[in-house]
Amino acid sequence: MADLSLDFQFKSPINKVWEALTNSDTLAQWVMENNFKPIVGFKCQFRNEEIDLIVDSEVLVVDEPHKLSYTWVGGHIKTIVTWTLKEEDGITYLHLDHTGFDKEDQAFNGAKYGWAYKVEELKKVLMEIEEKGANE
Repeated sequence: MADLSLDFQFKSPINKVWEALTNSDTLAQWVMENNFKPIVGFKCQFRNEEIDLIVDSEVLVVDEPHKLSYTWVGGHIKTIVTWTLKEEDGITYLHLDHTGFDKEDQAFNGAKYGWAYKVEELKKVLMEIEEKGANE
């Protein structure tokens, strides 16, 4: 088994980062189109029509604003995504565990680079939210 573990930091408050992880519209801006709801047992899909990708998910853990976990099942890949958040001194620390890969193969490396890219998109989305809030 191979597990992916990544850490990120944001200057945004923990509640804003949590919102970006759990709000379907905001998730669509940085991950992909979806019908996600942060309700344990809720089944949803993430969809990217450009590359004909559908990921089936079921929400496993919702501990607002500290932990979110859901299955990530697409093709032959059956894995679990877990986000853990904590805030200290105005910095939100976001930890990602993406577990259940058979080995460090193309799927594992695709997830590793994919999440790193997606979180850069998340940073942009959070900056836009912060700027919008400051202008209102």
